Amino acid sequence: MVRLPAQAAQPQAMTTATAGPEIDVPEPRVTAARWIPGGFPPTPEGALGQLKALNETALAAGDPQVYARAYRDMSRAGAPDPDSTGLFSLLTRLRATAELPATGSVSGLSAAFEVNHGQVKGTATDGTYVVVCVLGQFSVDYQGQVVTAGVGDCQAMRWTGIAWRIAAGTLAAPAPSAWPGSADAVKAGYRELS
Repeated sequence: MVRLPAQAAQPQAMTTATAGPEIDVPEPRVTAARWIPGGFPPTPEGALGQLKALNETALAAGDPQVYARAYRDMSRAGAPDPDSTGLFSLLTRLRATAELPATGSVSGLSAAFEVNHGQVKGTATDGTYVVVCVLGQFSVDYQGQVVTAGVGDCQAMRWTGIAWRIAAGTLAAPAPSAWPGSADAVKAGYRELS
C-alpha cells in the first residue's frame, strides 16, 4: 500500500487524472431486514459494496462502540477485533481530542461518511476471498464546528455462500487516506465508484 502524508487527507484540489475506469458497485438488495444494508452479489464489486454499506452506516453515529457493534455484526468468527482497525482509532481519537465522552450519544454531535472511491486490492480462493478498500469524505459536526477529511479503509472479505463478511485472520494493511478525487487518491490507486 502507498503511504501518504497526513495532509493528503485534507480538502484539496481535484484532479482530472484517474487510477482507472470507474467501478460499478451494485446496490444492496436487502435494506429492511438488517440495520446494515446487504444482499450484495458474490463478486469483488459486491464485496466493495458491502464494505461501503458497513462503513457509511457504522460511522454515522460518530461513536467507536457503534462502529465496533456494526463491525462485529458483519464479521466471521476469528475476524480481527474492531478496536484494532483504523476507523475505530479515528473515532476514539476524534472524541478524545474534542474532550467528548468516549462512547454514547452526544447532544450536538453528528457525523457522516460518504464513500465515493474504492479499489480491489486482490482476490483469492476462486473469488470468495477479496481485499477491498473504500475512500470517502468523513465529516463531523459538533455544535457548529465542522471537521472534514478523506478517510480510507481496507478489509479482507469472505463470501459465506450467502453474504460478504469480514474474513477471519489478520487485519488487512491500513488504507491510505486521501481527499477523494485528489492526485494523492489517484496515486494510492483509488477509482471512482458508480
